[in-house]
Amino acid sequence: MYSIDQLEAFVATAKTGSFSAAARSLNKAQSVVSQHVINLEIDCNVALFDRSGRYPKLTQAGNTLLRHATVLLQQHQRLTYCAQHLEKPFISELTIGLDEGIPFQKLSSIVNQLELDYPNTSLEIFTASSIDIVDMIDKDKAVTGIIFSELSLPSHIDYESIGSVKFDIYVASSHPLAQQHINNTAKLKLHRQLLMRSRNNKSSDFQLALSPNIWYADNYYVLLELTLQGNGWCLLPNHIANDYINSGQLVLLPSEFKDMGWQASVDVIQHSRYSLEPMVKHFRHALRQLLTP
Repeated sequence: MYSIDQLEAFVATAKTGSFSAAARSLNKAQSVVSQHVINLEIDCNVALFDRSGRYPKLTQAGNTLLRHATVLLQQHQRLTYCAQHLEKPFISELTIGLDEGIPFQKLSSIVNQLELDYPNTSLEIFTASSIDIVDMIDKDKAVTGIIFSELSLPSHIDYESIGSVKFDIYVASSHPLAQQHINNTAKLKLHRQLLMRSRNNKSSDFQLALSPNIWYADNYYVLLELTLQGNGWCLLPNHIANDYINSGQLVLLPSEFKDMGWQASVDVIQHSRYSLEPMVKHFRHALRQLLTP
């Protein structure tokens, strides 16, 4: 019967493309990884890799098994987290990562209620881009993240959608685009774009680079200031731009299309090791009210 070690070796080899790379990722000797895969093939009575080329290539049977093995390993990891939780006291520290583009007016009341329910809790709140928050949750440097939805998340991160935030394209009232009627995106490419990007140079899924001339920031309020100074056009959350629209400093991009903006979904994310913690679960449920009117 196959073992967890065999499945880990098999999945790692499939993902990295070689036995040597799999061994490095698992911090094991290459011979050990290779033998685990061979033993798994013996147990399954089928070849999982075609070894005729320079690098092992999944066979049809290997592709079929890979999907099931990946899910099984994810469930095994959750079981491990659960077992570890049984012998440890509940966490007393809550670290929250918040994307600044998400309205946070209700967050203080949610936190105040949490303090009443769990008075011994130590709290830390930091702001960062959504991608940076995902990275911190992934590396266990934060417990909860409130982010704009990403199409791809690590398998051990749980998420729950709590609403959405409307984005639109804005320019300063003094910017040349403010006096033009945009009938296609080609005109946007003629002007500098101001774009959100994480500290590791990654952009969110809905932050598309259209212009060849781009200035980047990892903070929506920095992008706002750059936009107000006429440095380019920018996709901004409406709640951040509204006051400046009312004062005449910003202009919603005049467009042939009724709506060139974006309704960005907002998620609460947590590492699966913490998702069942009573305090963390309580806080996640409370955050469902964050974006309600």
